[in-house]
Amino acid sequence: MLFRSKHENRHAIDQLEDEWRNAILKSNVTVMDRLLAEDYLAITASGLVQTKAQTLANLKSGHIHMTSLNFSDRKVRFYGRTAVVTSLAVIQATTTDADISGNYRYTRVYVRDSAGIWKIVSFEASKIRESGEHR
Repeated sequence: MLFRSKHENRHAIDQLEDEWRNAILKSNVTVMDRLLAEDYLAITASGLVQTKAQTLANLKSGHIHMTSLNFSDRKVRFYGRTAVVTSLAVIQATTTDADISGNYRYTRVYVRDSAGIWKIVSFEASKIRESGEHR
């Protein structure tokens, strides 16, 4: 296993988060394919479970069109070869069915493989409800 300092690992995860953001904004399936582990699973804000293949297909199809994606309150915690990222994401986006713009909290989990490469293995998003918004 390759040893890296906590600072180096944090920098690597921050860069991967930026790559993920840019891939989503540009619908870059090639970059997203490289970032996601083969056994990647996501739980979307609507509660759907998506595999890597489904996530890439949705990105390629244009099902989601994101025009703005900004992060704040990012926290990165390390547990051996695993990094857990939580953050607030403010997005402007539509799907083929609806406007999904809003504020979301998310958790993304990275695992470093035997070659020292970080891959995203899990993602979950929850929309932050505004006061008085229907559930």
